[in-house]
Amino acid sequence: MVNFSLEGKVALVTGAAYGIGFAMARALAEAGARIAFNCRSQANMDKALEDYKAIGIDAKGYICDCTDEEGVKAMVADIEKNLGPVDILVNNAGIIKRIPMHEMQADEFRQVIDIDLIAPYICAKAVLPGMMERRAGKIINVCSMMSELGRETVSAYAAAKGGLKMLTKNIASEYGAYNIQCNGIGPGYIATPQTAPLRERQPDGSRHPFDSFIVAKTPAERWGNPEDLMGPVVFLASNASDFVNGHVLYVDGGILAYIGKQPK
Repeated sequence: MVNFSLEGKVALVTGAAYGIGFAMARALAEAGARIAFNCRSQANMDKALEDYKAIGIDAKGYICDCTDEEGVKAMVADIEKNLGPVDILVNNAGIIKRIPMHEMQADEFRQVIDIDLIAPYICAKAVLPGMMERRAGKIINVCSMMSELGRETVSAYAAAKGGLKMLTKNIASEYGAYNIQCNGIGPGYIATPQTAPLRERQPDGSRHPFDSFIVAKTPAERWGNPEDLMGPVVFLASNASDFVNGHVLYVDGGILAYIGKQPK
């Protein structure tokens, strides 16, 4: 029988104060996992803890910058002390800076790489020894369609997410013999508060040009919802995916498979 249960498991979901991280943490909790998450601001932490409590999830939150290796080590040690060993790591925290590459400062480029690529390495490094000792573990890296495609103004993000795809494959290659599976989830364009301005109706009632572009490029003809990521993350965190390793599961409504509509 296929086992999707996460009863008795401990999951660390980075950047899960809101948005897709919150949705994935909720899915893991509903499957039985105990949830730890981090964010970098006390205001976001307070709001997130209220939101988790409102849906019946007793999540443990940490103020932690995932680019700080010592801070991540301390967070993982505290999780192990209070909740138990980390069985599931979801590297979700990330940023994007939409700046033309020729105008982008090197420090801005480095910041995106630090948060979107080096932080997942730091977090994975912190949980791997325990997973190796127990000979079991699930690491899920939140990649992107930009792990496969380029687009104007996202050079740093695409470089980081392309690197994260290859880090995913290398963790799978290096630690698969320890019964550790490392896979990625590649969200498409997801309707969150952060993308709401791109979906607002224009004064004349028409769609925002970017909204029209995304709907036209998506066979499903809609934006994704955070809930669309809940099933995939439970699958990759559960025993159902024990022989799935080094894979990136794109949850994009079919964008990457689609050349687009023929102009009329």
